[in-house]
Parts: sequence; structure tokens; C-alpha cells
Amino acid sequence: MPMACFSILSPPHPTLTLTLLPPSHSQCGGFTVRVSVALTERLSQHHKTNSIIPSTRAAANGGGFETETAVVEKPQLKTLFQASRGYPSPFGATVRDGGVNFAISSLNALSATLCFFTLSDFQNNRVTEYVPLDPLINRTGGVWHVFLKGDFRDMLYGYKFDGKFSPLEGHYFDSSHILLDPYAKAVISRGEFGALGPDGNCWPQMAGTVPSEDDEFDWEGDLPLKYPQKDLVIYEMHVRGFTKHESSNTKFPGTYLGVVEKLDHLKELGVNCLELMPCHEFNELEYYGHNSAQGDYRVNFWGYSTINYFSPMIRYSSAGIRNCGQDGINEIKFLIKEAHKRGIEVIMDVVFNHTAEGNENGPIISFRGVDNSMYYMLAPKGEFYNYSGCGNTFNCNHPVVRQFIVDCLRYWVTEMHVDGFRFDLASIMTRSSSLWDGANVFGAPIEGDLLTTGTPLSSPPLIDLISNDPILCGVKLIAEAWDAGGLYQVGTFPHWGIWSEWNGKYRDTVRLFIKGTDGFAGAFAECLCGSPNLYQGGGRKPWHSINFVCAHDGFTLADLVTYNNKNNLSNGEDNNDGENHNNSWNCGQEGEFVSTSVKKLRKRQMRNFFLSLMVSQGVPMIYMGDEYGHTKGGNNNTYCHDNYHNYFQWDKKEESSSDFFRFCRLMTKFRQ
Repeated sequence: MPMACFSILSPPHPTLTLTLLPPSHSQCGGFTVRVSVALTERLSQHHKTNSIIPSTRAAANGGGFETETAVVEKPQLKTLFQASRGYPSPFGATVRDGGVNFAISSLNALSATLCFFTLSDFQNNRVTEYVPLDPLINRTGGVWHVFLKGDFRDMLYGYKFDGKFSPLEGHYFDSSHILLDPYAKAVISRGEFGALGPDGNCWPQMAGTVPSEDDEFDWEGDLPLKYPQKDLVIYEMHVRGFTKHESSNTKFPGTYLGVVEKLDHLKELGVNCLELMPCHEFNELEYYGHNSAQGDYRVNFWGYSTINYFSPMIRYSSAGIRNCGQDGINEIKFLIKEAHKRGIEVIMDVVFNHTAEGNENGPIISFRGVDNSMYYMLAPKGEFYNYSGCGNTFNCNHPVVRQFIVDCLRYWVTEMHVDGFRFDLASIMTRSSSLWDGANVFGAPIEGDLLTTGTPLSSPPLIDLISNDPILCGVKLIAEAWDAGGLYQVGTFPHWGIWSEWNGKYRDTVRLFIKGTDGFAGAFAECLCGSPNLYQGGGRKPWHSINFVCAHDGFTLADLVTYNNKNNLSNGEDNNDGENHNNSWNCGQEGEFVSTSVKKLRKRQMRNFFLSLMVSQGVPMIYMGDEYGHTKGGNNNTYCHDNYHNYFQWDKKEESSSDFFRFCRLMTKFRQ
């Protein structure tokens, strides 16, 4: 009996039905082969396609062939998820309808693949499952999306995007990189602050946490305090630095929980608003290297180099990566809840001016690989504008990017219960985006619109969007009204009547007057009155001025009266970094080892500075440690030190409790 054998190499993941029809159905007297293909559930991209070989038998009668339908399915390969088309909004990974919807914007990518890791596979640098997205099914406009059902317990995810790799055109698509979702709510990589990754890697693979319906936190009825801004006394704090010193005697030093243990100190000091230095996910090993000047290792301690804006810094939690970072999220929530219980608002210091991906030589972590030309401000040949001084500039006024920023701020207000934001180098958010034109931004051309990339805008779309957002218009919004590109907007920042500003002119004027520089009496008087020369004309009030003498960047209050010159040798940069014009005065002798009369004068000057801060109209801000006279040895740029330079020294605070700390505490009460 004759046999016919057909070998068909199937396209990815079909079921094939092969039907042989007898000659009577064929116009040419031969056999007709009809093949129908039905797409079944998509399997993982990494599963290879097998050849499928159906066979037929000849009929015993009349030399013809009996009609036989051979249904040949691929072998059932194991897949973790059941996939369907999904929804293009909201962005990120969202629990809904018994599964998780994934959506991400990448207008210029040609293909997209979701990558999933179990915790064990992730730690062994192995992808557990790939889910390729079909551009015909899983794409709407520039948004890639898919809905998956399955077991997501302890599951992490990332994306691969493929497309053009052409830096001259602003494209860095590279499918060899697994990228963080910009909307990921927790980022998992290393579990311990300062610990190297496998094989000493400072940039090990990172992944986002897949959310779960079980991710709940008991807020115990927590509500925003909604203090009038004029009543605030702000305290700028570094989470790790506040309790890492051994004298803190906390159970979890250097963590969110450590801060909770010391919140009563802020209450005693008279502080009612806590401004946290960056707590978004960043890589403290970004600058990692041996520092021969100090005998230790340089790290990115301050954290002004964001990797992900939705995720809290997981290595600031005692839990680390336990429970895929969810325990870390709950710890910062606990800190905010406990602060509110003590009548203390919480403001986040946010860095939307640049990211950790740097210039063209930087790593591809997230935004660059997702869609570089969308997220960064680029010159015509793909070069990165650097208004931040850190290698790149976030393309804040691009329509997709400004919506991303608003979504992030809303998340921290609604989900994390923060009370406001201080925007680092906020003037960058007023600059025009790449490809700026009326059609790009407003949907229609504007006559005479000749603005180039980076031009300051009088009504920047991002600031407009934030200021008029029904959620964000009710929280504190504070701008650092300058950037590294020379744009200085203190007193002129676009404000919509609700934005406050770090008043850098207050800092400079008060320093000059109190150290005795001639000609500043009138300017000092204006500072005491809330700087009406800066804010009254724009219709704002004194409390729109955030008054400060010292902050994390620059001399501490004690160093301001101890050093005429910076002493940054311990940074390992030959004293070339940091500000040279500090408006400081050492009271007659340089350094800490001086005569008794100089020490007395320094304490008097410190009291003069603190008194000026507390009796000035506007909102006073105190830098962590200044209340007891913390010294950094004259170093005005301690960004790289995970050591005593940046640690609050609780034993020193106790020593000064009957002296300067007592004075500060009484002055805040006097102000109230």
C-alpha cells in the first residue's frame, strides 16, 4: 500500500490540520493539499519549533486515496502563563481580573518581550520564562501590552526591546539587555547596602516585582496632616546617615525602621516636616572604587542618581529583597505613618532632572533601552544635553515623560501618603523638550514657534500639569530653582501661585551679613521679612520662600564658622570638587583646634544663624546634625562617604544637649 509523507516546518506555535483530497477535487488530476493553521496559546519564545510529519494511507479500492485529516499538534510545552491581548493603560504591572496586565510605552521599538524570573532563577542569572509580544495583537499606538494569568508569587519581571541601535539618531535598542519597567513599584538587585553583586559586579541584573492582590498595608486610618505651609519647620534628613552611627543604638541602624526609632528626637526639636533626601531606587555602587585618601571605598551616598522613580530604595529597609521587596515598601510606609502619628509631615526629595544612565558611555538599565529618544533631551546628532551636570537631562516636557512624572507623583501621594516634594534642579523641568514645537506639545503649530531644545519656557507644560492636577495641587511643591546649565530662577520660577522655592539668595545674604560683610544690612532686613523683593511682585507670600543657611550640599553650620576654605581631600579628587565660594568665616583661626575665645565666638555665630532662621518670615529648613553642631571637617561635598562624615552622631548630640541643642529647641518653640 503506497505511503505519502509530508514534512512541514511550522511557524511558531500553531496547530496544523493537513487534509488530502482525491483527484476528483483537483482540476489538474493530481492531489490537492489543504493546510489550515489555527493559532493556539502562545508559548515561550525560547521554545524551539519542531518539524511536524503527518502521513496518509492509500485506499484499497480504485487506486485513489481515501481522504484523511491529520491533526498534528506541537508537543505540549510547559508554560507558566495564560496570555491574552491586554490593555494599553494604566502603564506598569497592574493586578486586575484575576491576573496581571503589563503595559509600557516604546514608540520606536520593533519588538518587545516580557521576561520573568523566579527569585531562585534571578539569583542564578537565569530567565524563567519569556513572553513575546505580537506587534499586531499586543500593541496599541506606541504602547506594548499583554494580560497574563498564572502564579506570580515571588516573581520578577523585565523587558527586552529590539529595534535600531543608532546613537547618532538617538536610539539604543539592544535585545541583549533586560530592562527595568519605568513603572516598576519595587526594584530587586542586591539586598544589602554597599554589598557587591556576584563576581564583584557593581551593576548586576535588576528586575521589577510583579504585584499581587495580597500586597496590603494597614494604614490604621492615616490621613494627611495638611499643615498650612507658613507653620512648617522642615528638617532635611538622610535616611541611612540618621541612624547608621553606632551611637544611635537602634535595632535596625541605617534603615527606615531606624528613623522611626528616632522620630521623637524631631518632636523634641520642634520639627513638624521631614524632608527625606532621595529615597527612590539608586545604585550606591555607581562610583564604587578605592579611595586612597580616606582608606575606604567611594559610594554614591547621597543618592541623587535615580534608577527608578516608583520604587523606594530597597536597601534602606531592614528587609532588603525579602518578599520581593514588598516588605521594604511596607517599611517606608510604616515610617510615614509613624511620622504622621507624631504630627510630622513627610516630603520627598525627587530627582527628575537626570537618571543614573549617564551619557552615551553610561549603562543601559531602563529608560535608555525602552526608548532613549523619548526620555532624554538630545541634540540633532544624538548627543545628550547635560543641564544636570550628571551626563544626561530628563526630557521632562515631552508629552509621555511629563505624564510619567505626574503618574509617579500621584502614586507617592495616594499609595505612599507623602505630603509633598522638593524637586532637585527643578529649573530643568522648565526647559523645552527635544523636538520641541507646537504640534509636538500642544497638538497644533504655533505661529513664530522657534524654540530650540532646552529653551526656558514661561509656561512649561509639566509645571502646568502638576500645578493644576486635582491631587498634586493639594500637596507641598518646592523647587530648587536653578540647574547646572546656568538657569537661575529664584524668585521667578513658574509657580501658578502654589510653588515654593529653596531661597538660595536668603542663604547667601544671611551668611554675608552675619560674618560681617559691609553693605548687606538692607538685604538682610528683606530676608527677615520673607524676601518681598523676590516674591511679592509675583503675587506669592512669605511662606513661598524656603529659608535655609545650610543644606546637605555645602558646609554644615559648625563648619561654616570653622573654615574659610573647603577641605575636600578625603574625597580623593585633590580638593577640586565642591563649591569654592562658601561665604564662611572661621572667626579668626582655621580648623577645630583653636583658642577658647574663638570657640566662644563660633558658638555665638551659630546662635546668630539659627536665630535669624527662626525669626525670618518664610519657612525655615534645618539640616540634619546642625542642631548639635555636626562637623564634616570642612568637607563641603560629602556625596561619596558612607562614614562619620555623613552620620548623625548621637553621642555628640547628648554632649550638647545642655548647650546648642537646647538653644535650637527653645528657638523652634519660640517661633511657634
